[in-house]
Amino acid sequence: MGDSVLRVGLVGAGPWATAVHAPGIAAHPSTELAAVWARRPEAAADLGAPVVADFDELLSTVDAVAFAVPPAIQAEMAIKAANAGKHVILEKPIADSVETAERLVDAVEKAGVASMVVFIRRFAPETIQWLDDVQGQTWAGGNARWLSGALLGGRYSGSAWRHAGGALIDVGPHVFDLLDAALGPVVEVVAAHHGAADLWTVVLGHESGATSTSTLSMFMPVDPTVTDVSVYGDGGYRELGGRASSAQDAYAALLDDFTGMVRDRRAEHPLNVHRGLMIQRLLAAVTKKL
Repeated sequence: MGDSVLRVGLVGAGPWATAVHAPGIAAHPSTELAAVWARRPEAAADLGAPVVADFDELLSTVDAVAFAVPPAIQAEMAIKAANAGKHVILEKPIADSVETAERLVDAVEKAGVASMVVFIRRFAPETIQWLDDVQGQTWAGGNARWLSGALLGGRYSGSAWRHAGGALIDVGPHVFDLLDAALGPVVEVVAAHHGAADLWTVVLGHESGATSTSTLSMFMPVDPTVTDVSVYGDGGYRELGGRASSAQDAYAALLDDFTGMVRDRRAEHPLNVHRGLMIQRLLAAVTKKL
């Protein structure tokens, strides 16, 4: 990459691609939105970049690919992208199964390309500061809540894969990632329950001895959305409240890290494809616990 601009192709033209990926890539000083491919060409045309006829054409014109499509579609396409030597920006979860996620990790490793998973809150300054503050202390446990009516109405309510997987698959990765980062590696799913209104209650055991509880729903008539994470123990009580930074600002920080990895020829990052695989395995363990 050197001092040149990274040519990024975008796969998908849904609400998240429109609001975050496309404008973020186009605005970042080190990236260019070089091509877009989507199932609906007319939607892709609204993103302000050349629309290509198929995924193969996109791969032939870019250095990296950002995905904003359902997990099952993303995984197979991302494997093909990595095999073609393209760096990848992945949404969570990275696949629809542990087996496919492992295949994706293998492809990324063999190709030696950079990878990043869009755990969007991890790139917000307030989250970085909170995680810095809680490190090095002894915590007995933690709590997380993500309660919204996103699937009752609004721009994401028509998403088939979100309806199929519910809050566990869509927002669970964000919550579990934050709890794992704050309290230490998750080593056990202690309990899991899925009730009415897509209400998930998940209890996790951490290597540190701490226990955390997550409460998740995307069918809860809550406005505004409740998103908070807290830890408690010898260090008192520390809470990360709702979003202070926009998704767009956090995505710009993600692109800072991603382009730095490409420039320096590095594959290592705390939120690369290996983190995505860890979360994929945890989602499978929660489902199995039911």
